[in-house]
Amino acid sequence: MSPEIELKQAGAVLTVALNRPEVHNALTPGMIQQLTAVFHDLNERDDVRVVVLTGNGRSFCAGADLSHMLAAGQFSFEDNVRDAQAIFDLMMMVEQCAKPVVARVNGTAIGGGVGLISSCDIVVAAVRAKFSFSEVHLGIVPAVISPFVLGKIGAQNGRELFLTGERFTAQRAYEVGLAQYVVAEEALDAKVQELVAMLLQGAPGAQAAIKHLVRTVAGRPKEDVRDYTATLIAQRRESVEGLEGMGAFLQKRKPAWQEP
Repeated sequence: MSPEIELKQAGAVLTVALNRPEVHNALTPGMIQQLTAVFHDLNERDDVRVVVLTGNGRSFCAGADLSHMLAAGQFSFEDNVRDAQAIFDLMMMVEQCAKPVVARVNGTAIGGGVGLISSCDIVVAAVRAKFSFSEVHLGIVPAVISPFVLGKIGAQNGRELFLTGERFTAQRAYEVGLAQYVVAEEALDAKVQELVAMLLQGAPGAQAAIKHLVRTVAGRPKEDVRDYTATLIAQRRESVEGLEGMGAFLQKRKPAWQEP
């Protein structure tokens, strides 16, 4: 039996692929646990610089496995809360991963699949990909994914797409801010590799700090983050990376984290 999560590493790039193509990569509790563990461990791995998250087969992710969700209707309330918290914790672990995470959206993403995409830093979608928050058609709501999705598409778009449950195109995903790039299917890998190459030029510590910066500053009054931002740049200026990067620029050479 194939593993439900497939990991492939090429140099400093780790590809994490959902691997249940026969059921459109629907998420089981086991997959959620495995994914959470992978992204947790990445924070301590110096051999990985960039992560690519994708799905094997024709779909990205059909969301939570419906057979499990139906069975969950018979769980205790407390068990259902824990089940939902595990999904939230996965999204949080992806979003807070210290490494840049690129979503390679190779096909349809539904519900929790869109939540995963929303947790990534950069999203590249094949033009044929379709998206939907289908929960309303099942009598449920996109609750635990909503903080991550609304952070991408905003309340106005979220209200419409959550309420209608409509299936929308990759172009609409681009228009509402869910995807940064929409490309032809045959150009998907090339675009992902282009972005990965750019990400590998950046300093890893600075990228981790940037991710924390965005999460901290976004949506807050400017005066509230004055001290935080000033302290952060002061720390980075005197950091090993900061000194190396500025020195390399002045000396017209590549910094240590870039390949020679």
